[in-house]
Amino acid sequence: MLERQPLFPHVIELNHQARERFGCSVYLVYDESEWAMIDIGYDDEVERIVEMVRQLDFPLAKCKTLIASHADVDHIQGLAQAKALFKTTVTAHPLAAELLERGDRVGTFALIEAQEINLEMPPVKVEHRVNEGDTIQIGNLTLEVWFTPGHTDSQLSFRLGNLLFSGDNLFRDGCVGAIDAHHGSDIQAFIRSLTRIRESDIEWLLPSHGPAFRKDNALIDKTIARLETYLHMADFGTCSVDWPLMDQWEREIAEGKLPG
Repeated sequence: MLERQPLFPHVIELNHQARERFGCSVYLVYDESEWAMIDIGYDDEVERIVEMVRQLDFPLAKCKTLIASHADVDHIQGLAQAKALFKTTVTAHPLAAELLERGDRVGTFALIEAQEINLEMPPVKVEHRVNEGDTIQIGNLTLEVWFTPGHTDSQLSFRLGNLLFSGDNLFRDGCVGAIDAHHGSDIQAFIRSLTRIRESDIEWLLPSHGPAFRKDNALIDKTIARLETYLHMADFGTCSVDWPLMDQWEREIAEGKLPG
């Protein structure tokens, strides 16, 4: 048996438990014998995760549900395999559920031909569709569902007391989840989600990649300010709202202004 190494009371993060990085953050939330898991990662790590759960003395039959923070392949490819082994259910946002149930390789970024990414995406039935204001009960614990779109249009976060399982909203270095219009990214929604997190009384952020960290409003402000510049940059294509240079160029054309 393994000695449990909780990150916070009732929360084990499996990379931290293993003392090595093997994938995205995988959070096991437990109370008494009942437990649930937030994200699972790639399917080639599922057997290892199942064995860790056994060694941590969590009954496989007591898995309440497997929760998808959003429908990116690096978070959810292993769901179908894990669901079969744990004999449990899957919980996700309705938009994520659509991608998961049809095994959509493009929408989950399992297939990106330009970068020669070509991964399997096994379809999986989603029994529980959750959205803003819903709750997930794990023993006597209650996870409060927050809808925090921006990185994707299905990104969820989950509040447990002063903790927020914050998905790909923000990482300890101030980076955020990839912004890609193909992905359903929305910079204005991203800013609203980060503003909500900043204005909350949450104390700790538990992201989907990298270490957990204490909420730092100065860091969030800096990130929001950076995203606000993205709204006006051609770099972000249709995720931008305008490109001020084009207005300036139009004026210069009208004035007959020459380069210089």
